[in-house]
Amino acid sequence: MANLKHTVQRKAFSAAIDIALKRLNKDREKGLLEIVDLAQKFMGDNFSPEAYDATRAIIKNPDHKWMKFVNRMLDELHPNVAKMTALNLGFEAAFYGTTQIRQNREKYNCNIPWLILMDPTSACNLRCTGCWAAEYGYKLNLTFEEMDSIVTQAKELGVYFYMFTGGEPLVRKADIIKLCEKHRDCAFHSFTNGTLIDEPFCQKVQELGNLSFSLSLEGFEEANDGRRGDGVFQKVLAAMDLMREYGLFYGTSVCYTRRNIETVLSDEFIDLLIEHGCRYSWFFHYMPVGNEADVDLLPTVEQRVYIHKRLREIRAFEGGKEIMLLDFQNDGEFVGGCIAGGRNFFHINANGDAEPCVFIHYSGANIRENTILECLQQPLFQAYRDGQPFNDNMLRPCPMLENPEKLMQMVHETGAKSTDLQSPESVEDLCAKTKPYADAWKETADKLWAEPHFVKKGYVNYKGKNNQ
Repeated sequence: MANLKHTVQRKAFSAAIDIALKRLNKDREKGLLEIVDLAQKFMGDNFSPEAYDATRAIIKNPDHKWMKFVNRMLDELHPNVAKMTALNLGFEAAFYGTTQIRQNREKYNCNIPWLILMDPTSACNLRCTGCWAAEYGYKLNLTFEEMDSIVTQAKELGVYFYMFTGGEPLVRKADIIKLCEKHRDCAFHSFTNGTLIDEPFCQKVQELGNLSFSLSLEGFEEANDGRRGDGVFQKVLAAMDLMREYGLFYGTSVCYTRRNIETVLSDEFIDLLIEHGCRYSWFFHYMPVGNEADVDLLPTVEQRVYIHKRLREIRAFEGGKEIMLLDFQNDGEFVGGCIAGGRNFFHINANGDAEPCVFIHYSGANIRENTILECLQQPLFQAYRDGQPFNDNMLRPCPMLENPEKLMQMVHETGAKSTDLQSPESVEDLCAKTKPYADAWKETADKLWAEPHFVKKGYVNYKGKNNQ
C-alpha cells in the first residue's frame, strides 16, 4: 500500500513538473511560482513558511542576483535534466526519502544518511600529487552488482541520492550509466577529473537526466597542470563547454591548500567557472591523510579566516557572484557540524569498506560481509552518532581536523581498523598531524564564533545533546 501511494505521488509530482516547465517558456515568473507552490504542497514542513515566502519574493524580482542565476540555469539546462533533477532530488530525496529516513532512524536506532558516497574504482587515468584516493592503490573495484545492491538496499531506508568518488569514477562510466538507467528514481552525482567526458557520454547523460558532475580544478593552468599533468586544465574547460552544449548540470570540486587558497577564491577564477557554465563549487579543505601527506599544505589560521569570510562575500544574498559555493569545513553553522558517520552521508571505498567519511579511513564493516543497515549500525558509526556535534563551535566541526582527540577515542573504543590497504595509517599518526592545526585554530575560531551573526541553533542528536 505504501509503495502504491509513493508511485501515485511521484506520477502526480511528475505531471505537475511537466506543466510548470512548459509554462516557464511562456511566463517564467508564473511557472517558478507554481513550482514553489508544488514544493510547499509536497514538502510542507521540510522548510519553514518564511523560506517559501522568501523564495517567492526573489522570483518576483527579476533583477535579484539569485533570480538571474536561476534564469541563466533554466536557459541552459536541457528540459529532461531540469525535470529529473526536480523529480529525483526534489520529490524523491528531499520529500519522500527524508520522510522515510526520519522514520527509519527511530526504527533501527542508528544514523540513516541522506546520501551515500561510493568508489566504483580506485583506478585513475591521472596521477595527481597529493590525491587522498591514491592512498588505496589503483586495483580495487566495486562490481556493478555490488553498486546495484548498495542502491537497492539503501532505497529501502529512504536514500535516493548517491555520489561517485574515487579514483576516477568515469573509468567505470559504462557501469555508472547502467546504474542510472536501472534506478531512474535516484539522483546520481560524480566527482571527476573531467578528462574522460566526451560527446557520446554527454548525449547519454542528457537522455537519462539523473546524473550530475563536479569537475576537479585547483587553480589556473600552471597550478592545475603542475599537480594533474600537462594539458589537463584545457581538457577540463573543454569538457565543461561540451556539457553546457548538452544542457547538463555540473560544477567544480576545489581542494584548497596553503598554496592555492587565494587563487581559487579570486574574482578571476570564480568568473572563469561561471563563464564555463558552472552552477556551484564544492570547496574542500586539504586533509593530511596518508603516511606520506604533506602537513605544510594545511592552510594557515589567517587563510582559514580569509576563506570563511570570502565564501560568504561571494555567495551573499546581494552582490558577490552568481554561483553557489559550499564548504563543509566552514559551513558547519548551517548543518550542525560534522555530517559524516551516516548522519547525512558515509563513504564506501572500492574495497567495500564502510567508512564514516571520505577523508577518515577507518571502519568496522564491509558491504561484502554486512548489509547496508549493519554498516550503519557498526560501533564506529554509533560512536559518531553519540558524539555529534563534536564541538559546540560549528567552526570546529571535524573529529579529525579540529577535534583529533575525539577521533582517536572513537577508533580506540570501537576497534575500527585502518582501511588503507596500501599503507595503513594508525589513528595516532594521523591525529598527530592535525593536532597542531587544531590547537592553532581554536582561539581564532572561538572568537569568530562569538560574533552575533552566526546561525547558532546547531544540531540536536538523538540523545537530545545540543551544541549550545
